[in-house]
Amino acid sequence: MTNQGVSNERKRELAQMDPFQESISRSVEWVLAHKKLLMISAGALVGMVVVFSAILFSFKQSEIKASELAAKAYEKYEEQYSQDRDARKGYDAVKDDFQTLLGEYPNTSAGRMALINFGKICFEAKEYDQAFDLYARALSSVGDKAGVKNFLLCTMGTICELRNDPEQGKSYYLRVEEGPSNLLKDDARFALALIYEKLNDADASRLMYEKIAESQDTSMYKAIAQTRIQ
Repeated sequence: MTNQGVSNERKRELAQMDPFQESISRSVEWVLAHKKLLMISAGALVGMVVVFSAILFSFKQSEIKASELAAKAYEKYEEQYSQDRDARKGYDAVKDDFQTLLGEYPNTSAGRMALINFGKICFEAKEYDQAFDLYARALSSVGDKAGVKNFLLCTMGTICELRNDPEQGKSYYLRVEEGPSNLLKDDARFALALIYEKLNDADASRLMYEKIAESQDTSMYKAIAQTRIQ
């Protein structure tokens, strides 16, 4: 009888699930009860992964295509320009190629770089309005890259002067002169000194020359500035 009692007791213990088994059982029951919802969620997740992968693939293909177009345009320009060093002919040879690149792939690395490179081609061909617009677009995308930013600002200031608008040119040079970076700062100061001279503002002009003369950096304008303030 005792053996039978122990056996029955053991059977009851075995019939009872431990906490881990109970947890697994409840999980299985929940999954079965929400099978449809889980299938929909899983399908949505797979769909999102597919869409994300497609987007990444599209971005990669756009970058490749834009780089190819840019390389061909630069090669065509160099080939044309090397013949007789005529910037206008070089511009005419590639303007449509760059317009296609900038129109179809503006958000690629090659597209953003083309704003600057094609801007330079336009500048050398004396297409100043187009060059200014391209540099302005590039300026909005360079962020805090001081070297590129100051180059664009100084070039835009130069274009304004070439278009007989020294006041607007002054505003771009001042952004470099008052900025935190010393890159091209003396170039901006020298340009400002000349503009102030044209505007008959002798005090402002002298101040720019003094800043150049007192600058610790080696400057191609320092000797000229020192003679202007003696």
